[in-house]
Amino acid sequence: MRKAIVIGAGPAGLTAAYELLDKANDIEVTVLEESEYMGGISKTVEYKGNRMDMGGHRFFSKVDKVNEWWEKMLPLQGEQTWDYKTLGVMVPLKAGGPDPETEDRTMLTRRRISRIFFERKFFDYPISLKFETLVNMGFITTLQVGFSYLASVFHKRPEKSLEDFYINRFGKKLYSMFFERYTENLWGRHPSAIAPDWGSQRVKGLSIAAIVKDMFGKVMPGKENREVETSLIEEFKYPKLGPGQLWDVTADEILKKGGKILKNHRVTGVIKDENDHLTGVKVETSEGEKILEGDIIISSMPVKDLVAGMNDVPEDMRSIAEGLPYRDYITLGVLVPKLLLKNKTKLRTISDIIPDNWVYVHDKGIEMGRFQIYNNWSPYMIKDIENTVWIGLEYFCYEGDEWWNMSEDEFADFAIKDMINLGLIADRSDVIDYHEEKVKKAYPAYFDTYSRMGELTEYLSSIDNLYCVGRNGQHRYNNLDHSMCTSFEAVNNIITGRKDKSNIWSVNTETGYHESK
Repeated sequence: MRKAIVIGAGPAGLTAAYELLDKANDIEVTVLEESEYMGGISKTVEYKGNRMDMGGHRFFSKVDKVNEWWEKMLPLQGEQTWDYKTLGVMVPLKAGGPDPETEDRTMLTRRRISRIFFERKFFDYPISLKFETLVNMGFITTLQVGFSYLASVFHKRPEKSLEDFYINRFGKKLYSMFFERYTENLWGRHPSAIAPDWGSQRVKGLSIAAIVKDMFGKVMPGKENREVETSLIEEFKYPKLGPGQLWDVTADEILKKGGKILKNHRVTGVIKDENDHLTGVKVETSEGEKILEGDIIISSMPVKDLVAGMNDVPEDMRSIAEGLPYRDYITLGVLVPKLLLKNKTKLRTISDIIPDNWVYVHDKGIEMGRFQIYNNWSPYMIKDIENTVWIGLEYFCYEGDEWWNMSEDEFADFAIKDMINLGLIADRSDVIDYHEEKVKKAYPAYFDTYSRMGELTEYLSSIDNLYCVGRNGQHRYNNLDHSMCTSFEAVNNIITGRKDKSNIWSVNTETGYHESK
């Protein structure tokens, strides 16, 4: 039998492993994961009974195969109805509910609510044109936004940067209010220094025109069948116990099918023979270094690390890989009795907290990029849902910088000051507990040697038994479903014997579809 080695137990890696075992009976599959967790940055971390979602993961896709795959792993069982006592979650009716023995292995239907917090006011994201938005902006700013957008309609800028991309779709005024600072905070670079590719992947069809179209589409005949931009969706699915639950279930299914998953096995090298054919990998374990032989290598590890650990790589290709940038981030989970922000929406929630899944922070003088309210992702992620609010404060950084090197207590003091300045809590005494999580290489960035990524892609595709999948495996800011699709394509190529890998690398290059921010 052929041996397949899958590097990384994130969404792409586990999807590839499961699909290979499900569709081929002549391939042994071994997954190598450097940590204890399944799911990569889609893992769920539990701390004293409260669960944290690393980055926030909405389960929504226009790809039928992905939706069917999720349904198979975590069924959305029974007829459902909205129950506002559980934070607007769709819950099964008693008559058609899930089997009590598998009750936890289900998906919930959630309302999608994300807003921008700017100058201590909430703005819908994507920006809406409703009366509340205009009031919050004020008459003068609204006029400036309108004229600025009209200018962008009649005078398109050549899209040489992400700044050009945003201004062409929203106008310079809205760009300066809601995109410029957040983007610079996220990437550590001004949008004028970032390639427009990121916008075309993450925002794509979203624009003022798309927002207007969606508004009218909601009131026109045939509204149920209208095409909706991903950033404008109003509902999504979510695992009851957080995103990591899906990947824990997938890992169990892989083991049932005879696959192997080796945790705490960090791949440090990929072995290539004189014919540019991979023969195996070097792995660092608690027992020392090992070499595992393989006929097929599916890699979801960062391209930068993959190439660095590969022998006999042309110098120009090695140089491109070395220069590929990433952005890391830190999440601080903070447990409080309540939030001071008032819920002025029409949506009811437990303790009447604001209903947002996450909130983008655009206030000047605040370093926080975003905060999640885990209560609103799933009430089952909170140990005491009636009396506590569990939020995640997100900060974008570089591994090894000042924030990264702070102790947990030092970083907590810094982040909690932001909470107080934003008006989330009154003072430090409101904090019951906190927990820090650091995530390396969370965001593949679109500057520096990224401009030559096409050359590196061509080189990696020339290695006959190497398949690069997923966000970091392709250095592409994919959403969860697109990362899975790269694995679907890779497995199809392996089974059919297709040599051309362009289908794997072209996932998520179509227009008009992607989540924003």
